[in-house]
Amino acid sequence: MKKSVVAIVGRPNVGKSTLFNRICRKRSAIVDFEEGVTRDRKYEEAEWSGHHFIVVDTGGIIPKATNSIDKAVKFQAEIAIEESDFILFVVDAKTGTTDTDIKIARTLSPHRQKVMLIANKVDNEKDELEIYDFLQLGFGDAFPLAAVHGRNIGNFLDELISCIETSETSERVDDSINVAIVGKPNVGKSSLVNKLSGQDLNIVTEIPGTTRDSIDTHFKHFNTKITFIDTAGLRRKKSIKYGVEYFSTMRTIESINRADVVLLIMDAEQPISNQDQKIVSYAARNFKDIIIVYNKWDLIEKDNATVGEFVKDIRHQLKFVEFAPIVFVSALTGLRVRKILDLILEVFEESQKRISTAELNKFLEKTLSKFPPTHSSGKHTKIFFCTQVKSHPPTFVFFCNDPKLITTHYKRFLNNQLREAYKFTGASIKTFFRGRDSNDE
Repeated sequence: MKKSVVAIVGRPNVGKSTLFNRICRKRSAIVDFEEGVTRDRKYEEAEWSGHHFIVVDTGGIIPKATNSIDKAVKFQAEIAIEESDFILFVVDAKTGTTDTDIKIARTLSPHRQKVMLIANKVDNEKDELEIYDFLQLGFGDAFPLAAVHGRNIGNFLDELISCIETSETSERVDDSINVAIVGKPNVGKSSLVNKLSGQDLNIVTEIPGTTRDSIDTHFKHFNTKITFIDTAGLRRKKSIKYGVEYFSTMRTIESINRADVVLLIMDAEQPISNQDQKIVSYAARNFKDIIIVYNKWDLIEKDNATVGEFVKDIRHQLKFVEFAPIVFVSALTGLRVRKILDLILEVFEESQKRISTAELNKFLEKTLSKFPPTHSSGKHTKIFFCTQVKSHPPTFVFFCNDPKLITTHYKRFLNNQLREAYKFTGASIKTFFRGRDSNDE
């Protein structure tokens, strides 16, 4: 089942980003008391009581700095109506109903069946007496909460998941390798899939996917089933253009969630963008296998140093996915397109690889003798042994005297040493550190 996209809308400074962080249970969005501080696109997968959904902070959707606040927030509401499954309309209980709130309400009113009115900054029972002022917005009783303190958040989330479709399981429905084709608009994602489909491959079926606006294309390559998830174009309404990239990223996230392997497609004629970084960062944080594909390579003037310069640039800007292989292709001419299929099989096989405990402990003994762990407190730090508990993603547990003494720097060092010893090309590695009390960190 697809995960619903829940958009948070409202005028500036009502606490949208604070609510976003509270729902996601992490400090992801930038929060400040200055109005309109959120400029970045913020989106995360959220979970409550085993139910999963996607939440979006729309504070970043501001068409142009010269536009009025009223026009910008109306625009946010229109985008949310078009591209989300459910909308949280946030108002400020301390301030009461404003003209801007009324204008947003008018925009959302025809779609009230997918809108929940949230009265934020309700710090106590006395504040709850003030929220009846919001009845004039036409969405019934506002749900009272205080995002900054977490007041009534649990009841709010119970109500939210009762209103939306959520995913309770991520069980595979077949034995295909699911491959998400992701990247900015117009980099040649669909063209690449079309070219692959014409490369003497056995096309099994082509049916609508579970993600809205996507098409799943099924192949066989060396008797291995591969399903490409190609996110199609978004619906556009009237003259709304800005913001399509914003919600196209949301569709991308849903594709990544369904995938085993993520192909980040980039245009060789364009610089690496902030959106490219965010997409591949999300894939890495969710421990997906990753391959980087530079398309339109036929349009680049090349010499002996060109490939090296491109690789150096991408390794610098995408340091967190240095393990991802890079391939330079042309969907137009077919240059190295079949190499993508070979890489998918290679990366998926690497992700499935298992290392025996005996071998891992030989590795650990050698690694610790070369660079033992230390802590700034001077406390004795000891790692006893390591074992692999899972594949895809390769997951390792290091048993130590105290997980809190293992620094972030040393965890990164062990991750890099695992790669140096066992390759794991394209696979995201997961590590845990377990102390004598058996609590993971």
